[in-house]
Amino acid sequence: MVKAIALMSGGLDSMLAAKIISLQGVEVEGVNFASVFHGSKAGGTPIASTAGMLGIPIKVFDVSEELFEIVKNPKHGYGRNMNPCIDCHAFMFKRAGLYMKESGASFLITGEVLGERPMSQRKPALDIVEKDSGMKGLILRPLSAKLLKPTIPEEKGWVARDKLMDIEGRSRKPQMELAKELGITKYPTPAGGCLLTDKGFADRLRDLIDSKPDVTVQDIRLLRVGRHFRLTKDARLAVGRDREDNDNLLKLARSGDVFFYPVKRKGPVALGRRILEKDDIIKASAVVARYSDKDPVSSEIEIAHKDFNEKKSIHIRVLPMAEKDLEGLRI
Repeated sequence: MVKAIALMSGGLDSMLAAKIISLQGVEVEGVNFASVFHGSKAGGTPIASTAGMLGIPIKVFDVSEELFEIVKNPKHGYGRNMNPCIDCHAFMFKRAGLYMKESGASFLITGEVLGERPMSQRKPALDIVEKDSGMKGLILRPLSAKLLKPTIPEEKGWVARDKLMDIEGRSRKPQMELAKELGITKYPTPAGGCLLTDKGFADRLRDLIDSKPDVTVQDIRLLRVGRHFRLTKDARLAVGRDREDNDNLLKLARSGDVFFYPVKRKGPVALGRRILEKDDIIKASAVVARYSDKDPVSSEIEIAHKDFNEKKSIHIRVLPMAEKDLEGLRI
């Protein structure tokens, strides 16, 4: 039996692509490339659950470090924000191709739809991706195959071209109708997926890279959580928006970080990184006070801070930071 590797994002398009090919008697295995920029969820549906609905096995590879190197210096440039879509796709197909050979598979499947994404899913971009990935002729796009040149799997008769689709453009209606035909009733709503396309995240990432040349993937993980403020050139503060953010900040802390939180008041947890000076402590405390419940007795609010490696906290009273000053620090 011929085997194919399906690149699975967790979204409907990749589900449909895998289903169409598996119905042709091809053995399908999924791969998902998780990263600090993507994660292994899409639209709230865990990727393992998505693969389970299709009845196919799946492997998840964390490619954060490799992808970050591409993000810093993409050969084909960025999209609207910091999304190097063409380089990213070529990288993922190259990685999938390596696994394809290791697993004894013969070709790759992707849920890409011609014209759905302005940068990476135009015909010229698809050609570049095939060339740069080294997978020319081995990438089958079942949803738009009839609009593209026949691939090796089609030419060799591993799949029937007349059973593939001719979907094009950004409308989701054809995919939703096809899902109904194929009995796929549960799938995530479109949710963007890549943080590099989000302006707020991209701005924070640019600011971090510009001010900290030795930025790591762990630093980037922190950018995903809460509100962010640059107190000085080096000192940064992430402030939780809700309980989930607060919990995640606690998990992301490392040696040298400083925690801030209000005393006897409801308010956020904040994590300070590279906070070394007394002025940094006061400024960070004022930011946390701004997002904490007011003190009914005093205009000042008591804020505690402690180093990551310390058990004892230090308390100070500060005025909540004024909105105009806050905006000057916000990233």
